[in-house]
Amino acid sequence: MSKGTCDSPRAGQSPVARLHSACGRLSSIDIFPGERHGRVRIPSSKSVVHRLLICAALGNEKCDIALDGFSKDILATIACLQALGAEIGVTGNTVHIQPVASKAVDALLRCGESGSTLRFLLPVAGALGAEGQFLLEGRLPQRPMQAYEDLLREHGMKLTREDNRLFFSGQLRCGDYRMPGDVSSQYFSGLLLSLPRLGEDSTVRAERKLESEGYIRMTEDALTLSGVTFQKPEAHVWEIPGRQQFRLPSSLRAEGDWSNAAFFLCMGAMSEQGITVEGLNLSSSQGDRAVMDILKSFGAEVVTDEENGRITVRKGTLKPMEIDASPVPDLIPVLSVLGCAVQGETKICNAFRLRLKESDRLKTTAKLITDLGGKVEELPDGLIIHGTGHLTGGTADSCNDHRIAMSAAAAACICSESVTVEGPSCVEKSYPAFWDDFGRCET
Repeated sequence: MSKGTCDSPRAGQSPVARLHSACGRLSSIDIFPGERHGRVRIPSSKSVVHRLLICAALGNEKCDIALDGFSKDILATIACLQALGAEIGVTGNTVHIQPVASKAVDALLRCGESGSTLRFLLPVAGALGAEGQFLLEGRLPQRPMQAYEDLLREHGMKLTREDNRLFFSGQLRCGDYRMPGDVSSQYFSGLLLSLPRLGEDSTVRAERKLESEGYIRMTEDALTLSGVTFQKPEAHVWEIPGRQQFRLPSSLRAEGDWSNAAFFLCMGAMSEQGITVEGLNLSSSQGDRAVMDILKSFGAEVVTDEENGRITVRKGTLKPMEIDASPVPDLIPVLSVLGCAVQGETKICNAFRLRLKESDRLKTTAKLITDLGGKVEELPDGLIIHGTGHLTGGTADSCNDHRIAMSAAAAACICSESVTVEGPSCVEKSYPAFWDDFGRCET
């Protein structure tokens, strides 16, 4: 389908010019250039929801979890927990969970492209003594798991890979679990969610520097909310008593997603009028809450309203900076776009793990910036963005990566011409309502 150039929008007009569909699916979207302003209520954190769903399924009483929106990753975790024996229903935006009552055999767990679903539930399946297979999609079969699988094999699980399937069986055993701290934090979270169910005590140890600690704190929060105890005699050592019961409150609401909020907050940093994001916990353990401090360091004006769970960001006197990607990897694509809005060099370092995401995000972020008229150097473990304060516009390939697609939308804020995003439906992985919410922000 042809893609025409968009005229400049009138004041108050939606920033989305037109949608293109093929075979019943959104194939591209054209976006007007220019600053955005407005108010957005952000969906529930999928990182938080993954953890709450698992804790509820491992409990012994029914639990209702209210969400602001569903994503493909959350639906994958729900489907996998059902395959493991939990009874789960949905009424409106509330999920009703009846815990797993018996051991699953020949279970088929369709985890899609959700790394969290796979890495959290693999040891959970072992703790339950279940047997079956995970079905992996997209780049998930290529994402690293060998060290994790070897550790689980050492503790009783039988794991076999066949193309995009991971077969599992065997009872996970308690004991001493040791991993390098620079592997995925999801490995540690999976163990922390699983080991309390075992018959004896266990210890988890992170050797060397621990990355993405905020995500592990989120797991600790979910365990504490579930009445599960653990001790930390050292900073990166967890002593976990066995024979524990998970007891979440009978009903609760999941907090908003800072990772997804970051796209609108960065748009606000490129806008004189600014953008307000609602539905956030300003004291959250989510690591990507750090976007507030990063935006302040960029020179943006950040106003918080903790009582009402909202944050407003407006353009200030922006300046380049250096960003350590290791604690906030999911923020790097959109922060790189913000670097284009600044005069000077913005440097991204310690970002090698971005190459192992839904796309090679160092490569695809650099391509996004280049295709829209920016200047960027791709390094083995980072980026150098040569900001000029603006971009030209053009066509941006999402590379089937939700965070690249949403970063392309943010980039339109500093473009002089329209932006066409190819493959925009990939946002369904984490934020299905993104294009609707983006369309509510006026130019």
